[in-house]
Amino acid sequence: MSVAPPARHRRLTAPVALGPPAALGLLFLVLPLVGLLVRAPWRRLPDLLAAPSVGQALRLSLVCAVSATAVSVVLGVPLAWLLARVAFPGRRLLRTLVTLPLVLPPVVGGVALLNALGRRGLLGAELSALGVSIPFTTAGVVLAEAFVAMPFLVLTVEGALAGADRRFDEAAATLGAGSWTVFRRVTLPLIGPSVAAGTVLSFARALGEFGATITFAGNLPGTTQTMPLAVYLALQTDPDAAVALALVLLAVSVGVLLLVGNRWLRAAPRP
Repeated sequence: MSVAPPARHRRLTAPVALGPPAALGLLFLVLPLVGLLVRAPWRRLPDLLAAPSVGQALRLSLVCAVSATAVSVVLGVPLAWLLARVAFPGRRLLRTLVTLPLVLPPVVGGVALLNALGRRGLLGAELSALGVSIPFTTAGVVLAEAFVAMPFLVLTVEGALAGADRRFDEAAATLGAGSWTVFRRVTLPLIGPSVAAGTVLSFARALGEFGATITFAGNLPGTTQTMPLAVYLALQTDPDAAVALALVLLAVSVGVLLLVGNRWLRAAPRP
């Protein structure tokens, strides 16, 4: 009895029809960046970037973005765990509300923050009684950036928790580990790449935030004027300076993704 040779798997190739729209999409995304690089005032760049206001805005952007990312991690990871692991009435509605800042116009988010935390907002009287004023302060920048950045982390971590094997948690609980120990020693290491990926995405989103920041925190040099706001202001008076500032933001964003983001984003499960 003869044994039939194993069937050879045909190598799949991409449909030819997908090539032109894919190339057009790539051109659409890359061409503006190429235009920015081509039109950059390279000769004036050192002088433009040496201005004190540029360094001030960059430092403020980095400090606020890091702070907003920390807020997103501290609050977002528990929220993601709640959405992924706890069944309760209204969970779908809660997930919708958490996702809403992703599609909400940032300016609307700034208006919402004003109506919640402003002097005449829902918590305005309580905050004023404590001597706390958040709008048009650096803390306001951090909260505005965290508002728009946290959903990226929540969705990434929730997807990882939903896809993680819960038998490891159950085995640890069976051996006598408490719920906090299980989360800290078992669950968190399993979803570590996703937490890192969500952190990177949150940082990148916070660094580029504009609409909610200018609405809720204003554009005060040294206090609330981050790099995106400085680009907008420079565009009205000195386009070359605006391009120079945009190049700095582009370099920082690309650096973050290349140095730390790509490896974690590839390793993290998709939501």
